[in-house]
Amino acid sequence: MKRLIIAAILIVTTVSFAQSPDTFIKKADAFFKANVSNGLVNYKGIKNNPAQLEELITLGKEVRVATSSPKSYQAFWINAYNVHVINAIVANYPTKSPLDIKGFFDKTKRNVGGKEITLNDIENKILRAKFPTEARFHFALVCAGLGCPPIISEAYAPNSLEAQLQRQTVIALNNPTFIRVKGNKVQLSQIFEWYKGDFTQEGSEIDYINNYRKEALPVKSKVSYYNYNWALNDTK
Repeated sequence: MKRLIIAAILIVTTVSFAQSPDTFIKKADAFFKANVSNGLVNYKGIKNNPAQLEELITLGKEVRVATSSPKSYQAFWINAYNVHVINAIVANYPTKSPLDIKGFFDKTKRNVGGKEITLNDIENKILRAKFPTEARFHFALVCAGLGCPPIISEAYAPNSLEAQLQRQTVIALNNPTFIRVKGNKVQLSQIFEWYKGDFTQEGSEIDYINNYRKEALPVKSKVSYYNYNWALNDTK
């Protein structure tokens, strides 16, 4: 009987501490609005005043959201990824690049959503593996490098997620520094090389890009990839 009572207490305690993503997303929105401008992050300012970030990291540990609520699930994990990227940079600031921090993406475990996971786990196991047809994640997950599509000064939210993903993809794929066109030659970000399978599920990379382009690329464009810029997306 005692064991049953203890088990019941543990279950109730676990449920009481588990949180929906709503508060996390609301506070993440305020955090991004305060610290992100023109796709750059004020890491120095956050380091000097870390209270908002620290609260988000704590809140994110207790969030529980299922894939049965896909928009809430995706919004939470996109925001969590971006918050934890910023947190890892701030912890090692000043730094010139996320690649200067050992294990940044693939080794260091982060306590998020009741899991001990890496940033790569969030991207590849939590998001891409669960929603394999959603290539627009690549324009929302921001790796702290200037080569990545710019981080936005708001949180991704369930009720606006579709519009936000669409907007960020359109912005990226119409940006002449991100998609570099010269005649029939097109240079693409290495994102398209690293995750080619995500972008070629229903055609070529050019086909995918043209779904979002205001001015379509020639179907027979000669594609190459330019080197990724890992310099820090810092306001300095």
